Amino acid sequence: MYLLDLQSCADYVGALTRTSDLDSLQFYFKEARTQFKKVEPVLSFQDLNNYSFLNAPNLLKVEEEDLTDIKINEPSSFQTLEENIFSDAPDIDAVHKTAGKIHSRLQVLLRNTDVAYLKPYHVLWIVRKQLIRTATTGVTGFDSPVLESSLMDAVTAFAKAEQILNLYDHNFKKEPLKALWQDKFSRAKSYLTDGDFENFNRYEFIKSHIDPMLVLWVETAKDWQVSFPLQMAIDNNASSLFSKEALSLDFFAGRKVTPLSEDKIQLGKRLFHDKSLSSSQTVSCATCHKSNLAFTDGLTKSNGLNRNSPSLTYSAYQQGFFYDKRSGSLEGQIVSVINNSQEFHSDLKSFASLIDQDSSYIKEFEIAYATPIHQNSIRDAIADYVRSLNYWNSKWDQNIRNEINTLTASEINGFNLFNGKAKCATCHFAPVFNGTVPPDFMETEMEHLGVPEAAVTNNARIDTDLGRFEIYKTENRKHFFKTPSIRNIALTSPYMHNGVYKTLEEVIEFYNLGGGYGIGITNQEYQTLPTDPLNLTDQEKTDLINFMKTLTDAEFVNQ
Repeated sequence: MYLLDLQSCADYVGALTRTSDLDSLQFYFKEARTQFKKVEPVLSFQDLNNYSFLNAPNLLKVEEEDLTDIKINEPSSFQTLEENIFSDAPDIDAVHKTAGKIHSRLQVLLRNTDVAYLKPYHVLWIVRKQLIRTATTGVTGFDSPVLESSLMDAVTAFAKAEQILNLYDHNFKKEPLKALWQDKFSRAKSYLTDGDFENFNRYEFIKSHIDPMLVLWVETAKDWQVSFPLQMAIDNNASSLFSKEALSLDFFAGRKVTPLSEDKIQLGKRLFHDKSLSSSQTVSCATCHKSNLAFTDGLTKSNGLNRNSPSLTYSAYQQGFFYDKRSGSLEGQIVSVINNSQEFHSDLKSFASLIDQDSSYIKEFEIAYATPIHQNSIRDAIADYVRSLNYWNSKWDQNIRNEINTLTASEINGFNLFNGKAKCATCHFAPVFNGTVPPDFMETEMEHLGVPEAAVTNNARIDTDLGRFEIYKTENRKHFFKTPSIRNIALTSPYMHNGVYKTLEEVIEFYNLGGGYGIGITNQEYQTLPTDPLNLTDQEKTDLINFMKTLTDAEFVNQ
C-alpha cells in the first residue's frame, strides 16, 4: 500500500518536470501533494530524514556540526514548489529543477524502502504520530503556506492512518474498540471537512477529537498487550496533548530522569539560590531567574549581559540552550554560566570544594545521590530542578483537558488565530509553544525575525547582536535566535533577545506589520518571516493577547 502511494506521488511529481503550462503545473502539484500526504504517516516514521527533506520549509537549511562540518542546502521540497507555482510570477525553470530533485528522491525511496514486518507497537506509533502532527502542525498551515490546504491534507492523512490501523485489526481483543476507532476517525474527518482554514476551531478539534483519540490509543495499546521497547518524545501513556505526562523528560534529557526525585529537586533548588556559586559571592541563578517572574528578571538585558533573561519554565523541552543554542543540554548550559566571566566567573570544582565544608550540604548529597559532593552531581541537581519547572496547570491547560470550563470566546478565538491567520504556531509549536518541532521533537528551530535595535515601526535598524553567527561564523546565520516558549509570557516582559519590546501589544504589532521587513529592515536576506503583513484587526490582536495570558501557570497566578 505504501509503495503504491509512493509510486503515485512520484508519477505526479515527474509530470511536473514535463510541462510548462501553469494550469497543468497547479493540477499536478495538488495531486502530488495529496499522494504525499498519503505516504506521510509511514514515511515520517520509517525515514524521518527524507520526510523532512521533502516537507521542509522554503528556507535555506544550515546544519552546523562543528567548525569543519557545516552544510548549507537550498530547499527542494513540496513547500518550495507550492510557493513558486502559486506565486504571482512562477519561475518555470525553478519548478522543473525542484520537481526533478523531489522526483529523484522519491525514486531512491522506491528502490530502497525496507518493507520489513511492522510490529504492533510500530503501527500504534505511526497512528499516534499522525494524530499529534495534525493537531500541532497540520492544522496550522505549517507545510501549506500559500494554499492553506491543511484541513483537507489532514483528512487525507487521517484516512491513511485509519487504513493502516485497519490492516492490523486482528490485534484487537475487544471488538468495541475497533468500532470506537471507526467512529473517532469518521467524526474527526467530518469536522475537518466542514471547516475552512481561517475559521476552523482548533481548540474544539483538539479537545473533542485529538485528546479522545489519544485516550483510545492508550486503551488500544493495553488491549493489544503491547510492550514498548523505548520511550519516544510523546510518553507511551499520554492521554492528553496538554498534560504534564504528555512529553517524556527522559527523551529530552537523553538519560533517565523521571520520575524526578524530590530530594534532588530540593537540593537543586538550594544550589540554584546559593550565591556561593559565584566568585563574588553575590550572584546566584535566582539573580537573573526570579520565581515570581516565571524565572526571568524583568530587565531589558541581564546583569550586564547583552541579552534578555529567558524564562526557565518549560525549558527542559528543547534541543539546544541559550538564545544561540551553543549548549546541547541543561547541564552544559549550567556549566557555561558558572564559568562565564560576565556571570559567575567560577567553576564547579571550586564550588564543590567550598560546599564540601558544609555538613548540611554533605547530608543532602548523600540522601539525593548516595555519594559525596561532586561537581557532576551539583550540575545534575540544578538541571533537575530546572526540569521540574513545568507545571501544565494554566487556565489554558485545565480547560482543554476538560477539567474546568472558564475560557472566554476571545481567548478561544485567540488560540485559533495563533494557529491560523496570525501564523504564530508555524514557529511556536503546541503544546509547549516553543520552537521544538512536533511530533518528533528532535529539533528546536531558530529564526531571523529582523528584530530591531529600538521599538520603532518604520526606518528601523537591525539589532547589532549577530546571534548564532558568533558560534560558527556561518554568514547566513547572522541574527538567528532560538524560538522560545511563550508559556507564562504575561510575566516575562520585556520581549525578544534584546528586550526591545516592553508589552505584548508591541510584539503583536511587530509581527502584524511583517516582522523586520514591515518596519523597514529590508537588507537582511535570510529573514524567515513572510514579508506580507498579517492584517489583523484590533479585536484579533486583543484576542491573541488574551489567549497568551491564559498560558500563565497557576503557581504564578496565585503568588
